[in-house]
Amino acid sequence: MVDEAGLSGAVQVDSAATHSFHLGEAPDARAQAAARKRGYDISQSVARQVRPEDFREFDLILAMDWENLSALQQQCPKVYHHKLMLLMRFANEFEEATVPDPYYGGVEGFNKVLDYIEDACQGVLEVVRKRVTQYQAA
Repeated sequence: MVDEAGLSGAVQVDSAATHSFHLGEAPDARAQAAARKRGYDISQSVARQVRPEDFREFDLILAMDWENLSALQQQCPKVYHHKLMLLMRFANEFEEATVPDPYYGGVEGFNKVLDYIEDACQGVLEVVRKRVTQYQAA
């Protein structure tokens, strides 16, 4: 989405876990298959954990659910707490507050998660586009 919006030179996106489970591993095969069907190749992604410098370096740090938001709040220096938010806060089509964990469900759960993420990321992109425009104008 960032590339399609022409913002790849101004926007950096990363993904990180709040816990050490699956560090160094590729995404779940079901996640990869669901993503591939929508044109996303996440096969080269490798799980990493949130680093202390992430709180300083990134403007937004988005959590999928309350548990991860709480973990981020505990790890994050108070001065950067304003950067922490739930991803679904930016959703336009779905009213759910959080993205469900599809791990213990079937394949359809991964498709539902992608629906939520795509919706929320479109909302994030709108906010980011405005911020980039403001920074470039300053």
